[in-house]
Amino acid sequence: MEDRTQSLFGIVQGGMYHDLRRQSAERLVEMDFDGYAIGGLSVGEPRELTLEMIAETLPLLPKDKPRYVMGVGYPDEIEQYARLGVDMMDCVLPTRAARHGLLFTSEGRLNIKNRQFAEDQNPPDPKCDCPVCRRYSRAYLRHLIQANEPLSGTLNTIHNLAFYLGIMRKLRASLETESVAAN
Repeated sequence: MEDRTQSLFGIVQGGMYHDLRRQSAERLVEMDFDGYAIGGLSVGEPRELTLEMIAETLPLLPKDKPRYVMGVGYPDEIEQYARLGVDMMDCVLPTRAARHGLLFTSEGRLNIKNRQFAEDQNPPDPKCDCPVCRRYSRAYLRHLIQANEPLSGTLNTIHNLAFYLGIMRKLRASLETESVAAN
């Protein structure tokens, strides 16, 4: 077998039209790609419609090849799509949100720009063990973003990516446990 370092994915398109997505998926599967992506979603349509398109498209794609949804990424979406059978996702959300002062935490979304954090000496997320949460307070992170310090985006990004990584670790363990229990 040829040693490959890259994989070529076919991208299922079709907007919010079930018949076009089905047709796109069927034709791509005939071409036998290394993996399949579901594209053209999360571009302003309601989340329920995104979920519907993903749920309807996944069964049309081979289960023995990677299935990737492009451009999705709120924490609850990631878990929901993975439980449907999506293998990969990508999104700018954790980094873009971080640059604008939005932190994802175990307590929900936290807008660090809010005045209520001006003197808050708690870590951004008390349940997080990332370097930012171990070392910096909400007040300090708020100060950085209010002062337009570039370090603000960096620290917020480190935290958000650590939060997402934690979600993925928990999700992977949960799916592995469910798989073992099912067999």
